[in-house]
Amino acid sequence: MPRQEGGQLADNLVHFARALRAAGIPVGPGAVIDALSAVRAAGIGTREDFYWTLHAVFVKRHEHSILFDQAFRIFFRRRGGIDKLLAAMLPQAPVPEEKPPPGAQRVAQALLASRGEMERKPPELETDARLTVSDREVLQKKDFAQMTADEIAAARAAIKRLVLSLDEVKTRRLAPHRHGHIVDIRRTLRASLKAGGAVIDLKYLGPRVKAPPVVALLDISGSMSQYTRLFLHFLHAVTDARKRVHTFLFGTRLTNVTRALKAKDPDESLATVAASVPDWSGGTRIASSLRAFNKLWARRVLTQGAIVLLITDGLERDPDERLAFEIDRLHRSCRRLIWLNPLLRFSGFEAKAKGIRAMVPHVDQLRPIHNLQSMAELVRALSASGGPCGNPKAWLEKAA
Repeated sequence: MPRQEGGQLADNLVHFARALRAAGIPVGPGAVIDALSAVRAAGIGTREDFYWTLHAVFVKRHEHSILFDQAFRIFFRRRGGIDKLLAAMLPQAPVPEEKPPPGAQRVAQALLASRGEMERKPPELETDARLTVSDREVLQKKDFAQMTADEIAAARAAIKRLVLSLDEVKTRRLAPHRHGHIVDIRRTLRASLKAGGAVIDLKYLGPRVKAPPVVALLDISGSMSQYTRLFLHFLHAVTDARKRVHTFLFGTRLTNVTRALKAKDPDESLATVAASVPDWSGGTRIASSLRAFNKLWARRVLTQGAIVLLITDGLERDPDERLAFEIDRLHRSCRRLIWLNPLLRFSGFEAKAKGIRAMVPHVDQLRPIHNLQSMAELVRALSASGGPCGNPKAWLEKAA
C-alpha cells in the first residue's frame, strides 16, 4: 500500500475511533493499532469486508453493534465515502439508502463533534457573562414540550445523571445486624471457633431493609407523548440501576414495557418500546387501563411497599364512576401513589375536569412533571429526606 494511502487510512481510523468513543463504545489506542493492522493484513476486497474487519476489532459487546453500524455508515459517507479512502482496493462501494435505526442521532452528533476537532479552532473571544443566564439554569426550567432537538438531547443526559435514592422499607426476613435483637447462633459458633471456644462474641440478626419496587403508569395520549418520552429515559436509567422497576404504558389499552426498558442502550430500548405500543398518541381511557392493571398485574408487582408513579393529565375520554373506583383500588394496593401531572405547570390550573376531580382524593401526592427541575424535585421526594408535597385535596377546594 502506498504511504499516502496508509497515512490517510490511519488518520480516518483514528478519528473514527474517537467518534465511537464519544458515542459510547469503549475504544482505546490499542484497538486503533489493531484495526489498522487488521485492515492491512485482511486484503480488503469489498466494502463488506472492510466493515466486518473493523467490527471484529472495535465491537466487544452485542449492544454496541447498532452504534458501530450507524457510525460506519455516517462517518465514511460524510467524509467522502470509502471509494476515495480505499480506491486501490475497492473498485465499487455502493452506499445503500436505508432507514436509520435507533442510535443514529446520537452517533451523528458524536461524529460531528469529532469532525469539529479536526478543523482549526476559531480565535477565542472574552465575554462578560455576569449579566447572562446560565444555559443549564434555563434548561432546568424549560418546558419539555418547548425544547429543541439539541435541548432534548441535553435533557436526556441530565436525566441520566439523576440518582434515585428511595427510602428503604423493612421486610419479614432477617439479616446480620450490629444492633439486632435476635442472636445468630450459626455466626456466633463460627466466630467462637477462631479462639477455640474460649471467647464467645455474640452475633445478632435484625430486620432486613430493601428498596421498595417502583411501578410507573405512563399516559401515551397525544397531549402527553412529549413528556412521556423524556420520562421513559428517566425510567430506563432507574431500571438499569435497580431490579424491581415495572413500567406500563396506557392510552386506549395497557401495555407492559418493563422488559423492553432493560436493554442497555437507551435508543434501542425506546425504539423497542415504541414498536410494542400500537396506540401511541391516540386517545385516553384511564379507567379501563387502571382496571386492566388492577386485575392482571397488581398482585404481581405491588409488593413490599411498592411506590406507584401515575403520569397523566387526567383528561379522561369517558369519565364515570369506574375511574374513582379503580384509582381507589390502586391506592389501597400500594404504599404511596404519586400523581405527576404536566398541567400543574400553569399557575391558573384548577381541578375542574371530571376525571381530575375523581382522581385527586385517592392520591398521596400531586406533582408537576414538565421540566428537569420538577423531575429533580420528584427524586428528592422519593428519597428518605424528601417530604410530602402538601395535600392534593387542596386543589378541589380551590376549584370549588
